[in-house]
Amino acid sequence: MTRSQNPVLDAVLTRRSAPRLTEPAPGRADLERLVQAAATAPDHGRLRPWRLVAVTGDERDRLGDVLAEAADSPEQARRAAAKPLRAPLLLTIVHRPVPDHPKVPEWEQLAATTGVVTTLSLLLHSHGFASIWRTGATVQAPQVRKYLGVDDGEQLLGWLYVGTPPTPDTSADRRPLGTPARITWHRAGI
Repeated sequence: MTRSQNPVLDAVLTRRSAPRLTEPAPGRADLERLVQAAATAPDHGRLRPWRLVAVTGDERDRLGDVLAEAADSPEQARRAAAKPLRAPLLLTIVHRPVPDHPKVPEWEQLAATTGVVTTLSLLLHSHGFASIWRTGATVQAPQVRKYLGVDDGEQLLGWLYVGTPPTPDTSADRRPLGTPARITWHRAGI
């Protein structure tokens, strides 16, 4: 399949999660602009029930130490300590729902949060960066939540690892459009 004339469709069809990332990552100004654009994702009530905590440089080592502290065994601790070093930028994804909102249930607020992260990953890809959303049991660990400043009413949804793939993706691997298998059509009114 050749590239279309639609850059949004191209971004959706060519974005892939990248398990290992190197420099560069977007700079502060570029990242803020991309996050601002991602925040236009659907958000009923404009609650912005999310926030991001950027972790870069030596803070990745410190986060690794905290992840290691939360591990169950020395081997898991060793692996956990290295995880934040897989990318030059980690965006901590924090869901901060507005409880008992009169119009927007919490599930819809969670959908808005995931919509922002998905949109951001597409925007990053369209600007030459790559990302992968990682989670794990440590999102519940008290020491990890404390280190990142995640409050009791908030939910840590993991990290968006951001950077540049070590080798350019030359495969032009695109997801085929195909026939939508998950759509059923209600016959009434047809």
